[in-house]
Formats: sequence, structure tokens, C-alpha cells
Amino acid sequence: MTDEFSFVRLDHVQLDIPAGAEDECRAFWNGVLGMDELPKPPVLAARGGCWFRGGGVEVHLGVTPDFRPARKGHPGILVHSLDALAERLAAHGHEVVWDDNLPGHRRFYADDTVGNRLEFLEPEAAPTEA
Repeated sequence: MTDEFSFVRLDHVQLDIPAGAEDECRAFWNGVLGMDELPKPPVLAARGGCWFRGGGVEVHLGVTPDFRPARKGHPGILVHSLDALAERLAAHGHEVVWDDNLPGHRRFYADDTVGNRLEFLEPEAAPTEA
């Protein structure tokens, strides 16, 4: 901690995509996940890629010439109604891999349409006292 500055929140996460994959990514991030596409500033739009926002989450997809999907590094996205999201992803052909190794949370992993690893998690309900 420092008195010189403070962090406010994460503004966005950037993931790499291959050239020409924008429409495929729109089908996933907007069509499957329901995020809104954001207009990119013209100077950045010329580079390709696309940006999305849903709730408090913003994801920027940037074209990378030597694209390799992120298999370890990934965004962890907090979700309400995790089971409904898992069902939606599965219904659209995306494998959902549940993981119970994070105490206090339910979570799963899934890949976007270009193979980037995504983590979706939801805090477990606090136990109620009888």
C-alpha cells in the first residue's frame, strides 16, 4: 500500500485473437455471452479486433500476427447465475469444465471460439445459522 497512488478497479482485459476472427468472436462474446460491442476509436479500429462490455466487465480482443490462444493466463469473470451461464455455453457447443478447488466459490473454465481460456466464478452462499 502506498500514499502516492491507489488502484480504482480493473478497466479491461485484453485477449489476443487471430487476424480475421472478429466475426467469430462477435458470435461468441455478443451472441453467446450477450455482451454489447463497443465502438473502437478509429485509430484503434484500423488495427482490427473488437471490444465488448457486459455488466462491469470489459474485454478487448486484439489481433496478434502470431496468435496462440492463452491456455494458462486468463480473465476470471464473476457471474450471477453461474449454472445458467454454464447451460448456455454448453447449448452453444462450448465445453464447460467445473473446478471445485477454490474455497468459497463455484467455478468453471470454458474456451472462447479461438481457444482462449476463460474462468467464470460465483461466490458460494454464506451458510445460514439455524
